[in-house]
Amino acid sequence: MLTPDKQISITSDGIKLLKKAKEDNIETVWDRHDAQQPQCGFCEMGLSCRICIMGPCRIDPFGEGPQTGVCGADADIIVARNLCRMIAAGAAAHSDHGRDLVEVLEAISEGKAPGYKIRDEAKLKLLAGEYGVETKDRDALSIAGDLAHSMMEDYGMRRKKVNLVSRAPIQRQKVWEKVGITPRGIDRETSEMMHRTHMGVDNNWQSLLLQGLRNALSDGWGGSMIATEVSDILFGVPSPKPTMVNAGVLKEDQVNIVVHGHNPVVSEMISLACQSPELLEKAKKLGANGINIAGVCCTGNELLMRRGIQMAGNHLMTELILSTGAVDMMIVDYQCIMPSIGKVASSYHTRMISTSDKAKFPGMEHHEFHPDNAQKKAMTIVEMAIENFANRKELFIPVKPQEAVGGFSVETIINALGGTADPLIDAIKQGKIRGAVGIVGCNNPKITHDYGHVTLTRRLIENDILVVDTGCVSVANAKAGFKVPSAIEMAGPGLKEICGALGIPPVLHLGSCVDNVRILVLVSALANALGVDISDLPVAGSAPEWYSEKAVTIGVYCVASGITTHLGPMPPVTGSKNIVELLTSGLDDVVGATFKVEPDPEKAALLIRHHIEKKRAGLGLDARGVE
Repeated sequence: MLTPDKQISITSDGIKLLKKAKEDNIETVWDRHDAQQPQCGFCEMGLSCRICIMGPCRIDPFGEGPQTGVCGADADIIVARNLCRMIAAGAAAHSDHGRDLVEVLEAISEGKAPGYKIRDEAKLKLLAGEYGVETKDRDALSIAGDLAHSMMEDYGMRRKKVNLVSRAPIQRQKVWEKVGITPRGIDRETSEMMHRTHMGVDNNWQSLLLQGLRNALSDGWGGSMIATEVSDILFGVPSPKPTMVNAGVLKEDQVNIVVHGHNPVVSEMISLACQSPELLEKAKKLGANGINIAGVCCTGNELLMRRGIQMAGNHLMTELILSTGAVDMMIVDYQCIMPSIGKVASSYHTRMISTSDKAKFPGMEHHEFHPDNAQKKAMTIVEMAIENFANRKELFIPVKPQEAVGGFSVETIINALGGTADPLIDAIKQGKIRGAVGIVGCNNPKITHDYGHVTLTRRLIENDILVVDTGCVSVANAKAGFKVPSAIEMAGPGLKEICGALGIPPVLHLGSCVDNVRILVLVSALANALGVDISDLPVAGSAPEWYSEKAVTIGVYCVASGITTHLGPMPPVTGSKNIVELLTSGLDDVVGATFKVEPDPEKAALLIRHHIEKKRAGLGLDARGVE
């Protein structure tokens, strides 16, 4: 097994729990990554193909072996097909999440979802207005039913474009129309992408990638945006809340329940059950001083945004959190859940519960949640966790929790600015804030855990660049101390002044990874206020430690929306010089933005700062040299 050190993680709890896992003879994601070395070079370059059974095929990047697959596909076609299938899978994942929430909204309107309710009628009516649903003199449930049905149409093929595309600046919409990538339907674009990449269909790498852009946009301005908006309606628009982060949020004297995954439909009911007087009383009778719910990954982020629930860790911490021996139950739904964790839990007393009809895992008990039974199921499962409290053995909680503030929705940010984006725009014009960067994405064992996130964030804020983050990055940055008001001491003088005046930290938590669409809404508001396109703004995106297909889709819809985006790990595209050139420079001529790949976060910070200063100059604002 690997030796725990700072080459694996920069976090104190991560290093200590890695040592504990090693002592307990627990295999972790880093051990499995090491055992896979050397990983397949053909796959890493995108040059392997297994789409049909005439293969699998591979292209020799040195030109000495086969230069086409059995069907005749060359490197450009194979790399493009592989990348496009990643985009389709990522779009399907986040958009299907949105569909789940729309189905809950419909069930509420029909009285078939006990325990759920509409928490923000104002947002319900605003969104209904965008969909052309009549709201005057109508009750919330009737509006919700019609809105759910209208949103379902966005998933099909009866519209010329996805409804929420209209939120983008008109200049951006014209770019999409000119290029022919305006998304028509959420499921339609994913289905067409899979069709085009079937053997014998689209064998032009340029048209394949254009459909990839359209497919990604169908998620960013469709499925994911629907997911975020409906979550706000059902569970409330997030507002800043104090919280705690890292493994220290687990309690020695309380029942610890960890929720993991991405679907707030499950975690919302679990959090409510944890507050049940009946279950709290039972916990006390069995020797616990309460019920403590904590999150990992994006399910935890959803609860943090709206309830201030504490975060135990991010993606690469999930196995390590179990090694504390303090987790009485881990409840999962879907996405980013390693199939290894059931085996890890078997070495401790932790009960593992899966809840989604779409996601079952080895070593877990399956208790399926649906809108009509979720309230009752949650009570049953939390009671099971309480009963498991007595089975604890040795506990190891290695650190004290770190304070943080989370829960900045677009509405919160605008309200903090006095109801308009003008103060932020003024600060950018004056140069006190040079620009803004959205840092998103998960962890990857190829990169030292949290090093990319924390290093890049530190370098940006100290140079007066505001950072907003989502998903696993948000946990890393919170653990690093960037999300308390005193963190302004780490910011440059201009950013420090603005954040100090507003009473906010220099790094703002915007939610789960599906909530990256809040960044799209925010930059659209800034672009509209300035009368420019998104691609003209001094903003950028970054995913320093990304690993998943969802991250590919997110990166593509950000670039297609006009936001130049940095990636840490290189996508599997280096087998095609043409595609690398298109993604890293050619897309600038197509959509006004490109990808920048740089695994070193110190160098990435310089690339991003150069980009922001270039955009400032383009707007006629003062531009600094960057060294």
